[in-house]
Amino acid sequence: MSIQAKFHHLQAIQNLLAPYRYLYCVDLEATCDEIEKSEPPRSLTVAPEQMETIEIGLVVIDLESLEIVDEFQRFVRPQINPTLTEFCKKLTSIQQPDVDGAGTYEEVGEELRTFTARYPDAAWASWGDYDARQLERDAGFAACRSLLEGLQHFNTRKWHKGLYDNQPKGLKQTVEWMGLVWQGTYHRGIDDARNVATIVIEMLA
Repeated sequence: MSIQAKFHHLQAIQNLLAPYRYLYCVDLEATCDEIEKSEPPRSLTVAPEQMETIEIGLVVIDLESLEIVDEFQRFVRPQINPTLTEFCKKLTSIQQPDVDGAGTYEEVGEELRTFTARYPDAAWASWGDYDARQLERDAGFAACRSLLEGLQHFNTRKWHKGLYDNQPKGLKQTVEWMGLVWQGTYHRGIDDARNVATIVIEMLA
């Protein structure tokens, strides 16, 4: 990609963010199941359309200083499949007591709204569009407002592809490809959100 093309992509991203003072970098973990190759055939305990958020991680970037200024993390108690599968616990490192003692999606939503009120004029971003779809699914299950309802969502994976002319793979692979230092545990909401924020700051700097 030419320097000029990269500059135009960066300018386009900056124009999208111009109306906002803050950007929330968000990552969700959800109930899930997968049949291991070593297992006998069985039905999935958690169907894809029944996945529920069990952790939300949110990192606040001040778009004027391009610095991380705050973060929010909560576990969420699932309602449809309250018992985590072994696959889910292994993938996310989230354990049963973490979600058993957590608030519901609606309760965590109230906490999050109190938190984000400190950082108005904000949009939010995630690595791909999955997180936006999952929040809508959760809101449907709980018959309540979506956690980030009314805020503009951006797909940072698309930004990365446009800037670097490179088809990004997983979040961790992208962090390493950019020469950045991975932080924390992969597939943990707050750690993944921190790494999304690191990518965004690197792209915008």
